[in-house]
Amino acid sequence: MRQNLWILSLALFSFVGISLAQRGPQPDLTACGQHDDFEVICGAESPEDFELTPDGNGIIVAQFGRGGATGPGLVLFDPEEEKFSDLSVRVEPRQGWGDAGCIAPEGMALNPHGLSLATHPDGGTGLYVVNHNQRESIEMFEVSDAASGWELIWRGCLETEIDYNDLAIMPDGGFVGTRPTALQEPGANAFGGGNSGNLAVWTPESGEVVLPGTESGYPNGVVVGPEARYAYIAVWTGQQAIKYDLDARERVETVDLGFMPDNLTWTEGGRLLAAGIQGIAGDCDGVPCIQGFEVAEIDPETMTVRTVFRSQGGPSPISGVSVAIQRDDDVYVGSFQGDRVVRIDWID
Repeated sequence: MRQNLWILSLALFSFVGISLAQRGPQPDLTACGQHDDFEVICGAESPEDFELTPDGNGIIVAQFGRGGATGPGLVLFDPEEEKFSDLSVRVEPRQGWGDAGCIAPEGMALNPHGLSLATHPDGGTGLYVVNHNQRESIEMFEVSDAASGWELIWRGCLETEIDYNDLAIMPDGGFVGTRPTALQEPGANAFGGGNSGNLAVWTPESGEVVLPGTESGYPNGVVVGPEARYAYIAVWTGQQAIKYDLDARERVETVDLGFMPDNLTWTEGGRLLAAGIQGIAGDCDGVPCIQGFEVAEIDPETMTVRTVFRSQGGPSPISGVSVAIQRDDDVYVGSFQGDRVVRIDWID
């Protein structure tokens, strides 16, 4: 069995966070409910990444580390009711989705990580999911509005050469994805600040191809622009965001954020939201203690940065922040650990 670099690299941090959430000591967190400038909504399970449903009314959630034997780990969050519900999944393979030789995972038992939602070339709405259970793979679903509500139809998959963290669907049905430990030897420290990973593009014709100039310190979240000309990459340990030209295959610009950005999402105004922790400090029974978090808006043209929210002193509303997404006048913040989502007001 090949050694799983994803487990090696995340054992220090992401799985540490999950262990803290499950066994303690837990971070000193704000109580559930409404507070002065935010609301803590409890009932989540490690809501690591978000995508809005096609109508914009709900949020599809990847519950990091919560799938496996219990199912796909993909749920729907209703912002109006502030409730989480299971998403039903049925298997109907379709040609043109992934590798023709890739079969559905047994029992649809996934460990979901990064998500990407976009129109697929066949006209359906695709949801691609980075999976770490049973195999390293990209699982490809169609999001369907059934009579009973949103459901997922498994259409295809791709078993990957190396572990991915996040991905963005391309117009041809392929994707670009971050591989945070692609440059690391087994057992190496992926969190030391040096280049540890890169970005790759997958197409049905060419397979996985590493993109030159994307080497960075733990590349994490990734999205592509409306025309898929540029990819935007969150560099976690480097505390940066990269703008990358997919046509010229070269880095355009790098901006410092001052915190550790995890996932990236698009705002209604066509800007980027980056969310992540402010850093790691101290020791909690032999594992790193996670500090507060920030959410920042990035102009994709100028790469200028504006702070949307920064946790200040006292108990944090949430620990291990990994994503923020705008829905109407609100921003919802999730994390790779814990039992909550935080809602903050959107400020233009």
